[in-house]
Amino acid sequence: MQRKTISIETDEHVGFLRLERPDSMNTFTSELAIELDEALTTLEDDDDVRAIVVSGAGDAFSMGIDVTEHDTHDSEAAYEQWVARMETPFTTIAKMGTPVITAAHGYAVANGLGLVAAADLAVAAEGTQFGATAPKVGLFCMGPAVPLMRSVTEKRCLELLLTGELIDADTALEWGILNRVVPAGEHINAAVELASAITDKSPTAVQLGKQAYYEMANMPYRTALEYSNERFAAVCATSDAAEGIDAFLSGREPEWET
Repeated sequence: MQRKTISIETDEHVGFLRLERPDSMNTFTSELAIELDEALTTLEDDDDVRAIVVSGAGDAFSMGIDVTEHDTHDSEAAYEQWVARMETPFTTIAKMGTPVITAAHGYAVANGLGLVAAADLAVAAEGTQFGATAPKVGLFCMGPAVPLMRSVTEKRCLELLLTGELIDADTALEWGILNRVVPAGEHINAAVELASAITDKSPTAVQLGKQAYYEMANMPYRTALEYSNERFAAVCATSDAAEGIDAFLSGREPEWET
């Protein structure tokens, strides 16, 4: 399909999505949100793709929602539909079996911060700034707060949300928002390194395991353990498990089916 705000490529077993609104600092329009969600789904359905890297074109990863769309709505119901469209990629990432890694640079604020927090893994270039900046324009980062509160402590989450102030990449790493901080210009390479560490493992085990993780995160402790036993048994019954164990015992590299 023809996309205006997202580019999509694949190389080996890695899918690459890039936000393509550099002149607007990759702010989320309704079109970008829809195209990003569709692109994630497209790569999820590609059996050859085992990890996805999301980056931004130009000088920033994403500066949040494009507020020029605000005045195109005239009721709370319309605003709810509008913002729900913006947050749909966050839900999609959590439902997907394919791991998603964000590679941020420049600025990742508001919905851009939400996308980083919603991703399974995240890296950033030195100097990248992060923030839940919506209060500066009379709004609040409600949607980004949901994945963010799962990444950081309550006090740090509320500091970001209530002050709207920026933090640097090193602070974001210390707080748990990021997995890696790398030299400027190396953020995509670092994301690919993480992706490669995933793609040479069993795709079936990774995908089933990721989906189980997000399910278990919302369960009471004992229920989660019981569910983990069920899902582990399902993994044990796969051809990847048989191949992986045989390869390990035989001292050879495994050959995964997908």
